Amino acid sequence: MDSTSSNLGDFLEESVLLDESQYQEGFKDGYRDGLVSGKEEGREVGLNTGFQVGEELGFYEGCIDVWNSVIQIDPEAFTSRVRKNIEQLEKLIDSYPLMEPENEDVQQMLENIRLKFRVVCANLRVKLEYEGQPSSSDKDTVAM
Repeated sequence: MDSTSSNLGDFLEESVLLDESQYQEGFKDGYRDGLVSGKEEGREVGLNTGFQVGEELGFYEGCIDVWNSVIQIDPEAFTSRVRKNIEQLEKLIDSYPLMEPENEDVQQMLENIRLKFRVVCANLRVKLEYEGQPSSSDKDTVAM
């Protein structure tokens, strides 16, 4: 092998090594930045989701408060079946683990609360639905 081909081989090898080192450096930078932005996005999603769940549970609690006020004023206003379903709904909401965000049962528990709420509403023959916080476009429409 002559010195020219040896120099060309060294040049190619250095070029490949430089390319690989730049790739590794870029990967490390991207990974580090991804961890930071992933945590920030995760925190934001968690905050929004927690707020939405709290708002929905608050809606159900408000309905229960109204129904319990009616029961205090007139215990015979609702059938015993309806009163029992209201009590069960209240217990479901009270048992919801607000301070345990990693509890794997929260989604099923929320579904059970929604189902029991629909049962109470059906027994009362009222149509109540939690529709969430209106979006900014909905607020503009209402204001007109």
